[in-house]
Amino acid sequence: MIHFLQSDVEKLHDIIVPDSVQKAKLAETVEKFEHLSSVDYRQLLTDLAQEAGWIILKIVIAFVIYLVGKQLIKWIVRLMDKAFTRHKVEASLRNFLRSLVKALLMVMLVLAIVQTLGVNTSSFLALFASAGLAVGMALSGTLQNFAGGVILLLLRPYKVGDYIESQGQSGTVESIDLFSTCLKTPDNQTIYVPNNAIATSIIDNYSQSETRRVDWVLSISYGDDVDVARREILAMLKADSRILKDSAPVVLVKTLNSSSVDLVIRAWVANADYWGVYFDMNEKMYKELPSKGVNFPFPQLDVNIKK
Repeated sequence: MIHFLQSDVEKLHDIIVPDSVQKAKLAETVEKFEHLSSVDYRQLLTDLAQEAGWIILKIVIAFVIYLVGKQLIKWIVRLMDKAFTRHKVEASLRNFLRSLVKALLMVMLVLAIVQTLGVNTSSFLALFASAGLAVGMALSGTLQNFAGGVILLLLRPYKVGDYIESQGQSGTVESIDLFSTCLKTPDNQTIYVPNNAIATSIIDNYSQSETRRVDWVLSISYGDDVDVARREILAMLKADSRILKDSAPVVLVKTLNSSSVDLVIRAWVANADYWGVYFDMNEKMYKELPSKGVNFPFPQLDVNIKK
């Protein structure tokens, strides 16, 4: 039994040998082709069969490594997602790290497959580095967007779900990817803004604070009682439960225009109630103030004719 196992090991050793030995055998086989008159055809066929068997075996091993590596990458990504969920990592950072780790693991898998096939990985890495340098120079803007994404995730001026305005665009942050930030506008448009552009520009984050101040500018006619207007407006605001009581609303005279007196109205609300309060109070003031003796003026122009 032991002799049988030793015999099998010796046969397996004849097939699975280091690449350097295989290359030497392959060169020897090629040299025999150059002297066909003195070649031992039986030995030649044996050598060719061994070379073909070794190549096929390496291809099969490389394919197995690919399948196992692909499943391993999926398992690692799922494990990362569970860890992120358990530690309550923000969705923006979660997506970025998942994409980065997955890309690195895929590169490692490709290198392992190339090495299994017998390609010199050092030469491959040198070629990859040279190609990477050329591609990097051609795609310098893309690399800047990648760096901008890293900066955004480190400084965290906004996160997924925030409503922001930057580069003339505004919307709710849907995702922060490697190269761009995806915004969803109130009218359901999807906008992709390059990360580098956002990272180097002014960002207006409307969602970072829990409360927000609502401002109205209301024009009333000259001759109307400002005190009456203030009293009625404050009564409307205090009657709305969404208006915060800690910071009391105010009504102030802002500007004495040519045909109107402009009042500025300020009230604090929860961030989520901003637009609802803004539009509701506009409609309420328009409907109720005229019945209280507060009128909205039209532009007027006095014309004097001299004969």
